[in-house]
Amino acid sequence: MINEQIRDREVRLISESGEQLGIMSARDAYKMAQEAELDLVKIAPTAKPPVCKIIDYGKYKYELTRKEKEAKKKQKTVEIKEVRLSPNIDTNDLNTKMNNAKKFIAKGNKVKVTLRFRGREMAHVQQSKHILDDFAKQLEDVASVEKPAKLEGRNMSMALTVKR
Repeated sequence: MINEQIRDREVRLISESGEQLGIMSARDAYKMAQEAELDLVKIAPTAKPPVCKIIDYGKYKYELTRKEKEAKKKQKTVEIKEVRLSPNIDTNDLNTKMNNAKKFIAKGNKVKVTLRFRGREMAHVQQSKHILDDFAKQLEDVASVEKPAKLEGRNMSMALTVKR
């Protein structure tokens, strides 16, 4: 809230230089802001009484957006990469998929390992679970199992994450 939008009876006022001017009526605080040719901005609306500051509102908004952008830059987004396998995968193909998963985990991403069943392969779901278990065992030095293997429709999947 700025200027006339502030309807509180009393506010704690802070000057543009940052010094406390004490508790006064909102009307008096607004008059002081007008004399300084600046805006009266409510900084802490939940405080008792609310805290208002005499500042240039445009500059204040710009500083806030700049701080938000800086915070966003420092955030790291974790992506979920997927590695798809089939029940009759060969060992060399499996090793290639493991190397890909290692690269993803080294970059800090999570890896979803999916074992897809098609047609008659659905009859042998339990015999194929060992593929996912072996996959996790091979990667246990760099990754830990976040979500164990679980059958979801025609897919059995598990999630791996960076080992801490």
